[in-house]
Amino acid sequence: QVQLVESGGGLVQAGGPLRLSCVASGGTFGWYSMGWFRQAPGKDREFVAAIEWSGATTDYADSVKGRFTISRDNAKKTVYLQMNSLKPEDTAIYYCALIGKNMRAPTENANWGRGAQVTVSS
Repeated sequence: QVQLVESGGGLVQAGGPLRLSCVASGGTFGWYSMGWFRQAPGKDREFVAAIEWSGATTDYADSVKGRFTISRDNAKKTVYLQMNSLKPEDTAIYYCALIGKNMRAPTENANWGRGAQVTVSS
């Protein structure tokens, strides 16, 4: 029942920052772990980061660890992804999703939205 809408994507120079937002509507957002995934051209969708419902614990893919930070504001039903030191290989469409029992996987039959396009130029 939860619907998610990503925003904040755009074009950025390599090394620069960008912040993505994901706003939820419906459901009980505050009790779900949330995550970010991305899909680059010609590649499968991959895990990027996740955050437990309270924000107490987080998890990151090795490729973004130390550069990206996931956070959430349950009052605003929003999850964020702060991306720093961006690289051209970070170019992808970024999606947010509810996290399932596996901290690095979405819930079954996740309703992927349009995502947010992030393009990093060299």
